[in-house]
Amino acid sequence: MTMTEQPAGRTENGHACCGHHDDGAARHGAEPPEPARERVNRRWNEVLQETRVTQTGVQILFGFLLSVAFTPLFRELATPDKVIYVMTVVFGAAATGSLIAPVSIHRFLSGQRMKDEVVEAAGRLMVCGMVLLALTIGCTLLLILRFVVPGVLAEVLVGAVMLWFGLCWYVLPLRLRRKAARRAEREQA
Repeated sequence: MTMTEQPAGRTENGHACCGHHDDGAARHGAEPPEPARERVNRRWNEVLQETRVTQTGVQILFGFLLSVAFTPLFRELATPDKVIYVMTVVFGAAATGSLIAPVSIHRFLSGQRMKDEVVEAAGRLMVCGMVLLALTIGCTLLLILRFVVPGVLAEVLVGAVMLWFGLCWYVLPLRLRRKAARRAEREQA
C-alpha cells in the first residue's frame, strides 16, 4: 500500500474494502485528493529515500577524492590538474553537506510541528546537493580523463556527460512537471 492509499476498511454491508472508493474520480483517471497530513508525510518519506541514495554515492566519491592526495602520483600533477582536484574536493564537500543537511534539520526540528518547512528545506537542499554532486562527478571525470585521453577529447567527453546529467536530472523532470501542469489546466477547464 502506498502512502496515498487509504487503509482497508469495511463497506456499509460489512465487506472488506481496499480503501479505493469509486466516487467517480477513479473512472476519469484522477486520484482522490490526498489529505495534507498524508501528503507531507509522503513527501518526507520520498525525501528520506532520495537522501539515502544520494548520500551513499557522494560519501563514497568524497572518500575516494580525499585519498587521491596521498598517492605518489598526486605530487606529479601539473598545476591545472591540482586546481581541478581542489575544485572537485570542494564541490564534493559541499555536496556532502547539502545532501546530509536534511538529516540534521529533521533531528533539530523533530517534534516542533514544522514538517512542511522541513520537507521544503530538505527538498531545496537535495536539489542544491544534486547540482554539486554533478559538478563533483564532472570534475572527477575531467581529472581522470586528462590522464587517459589525449588532447581536448577529455573536455569534450566531460562536456557530453555533463550535458547528459543536465538532461536526465533537470531538463526531463522540469519538462514532465510542465506537461503535468498543462494537463491539469486542461482538465480544470
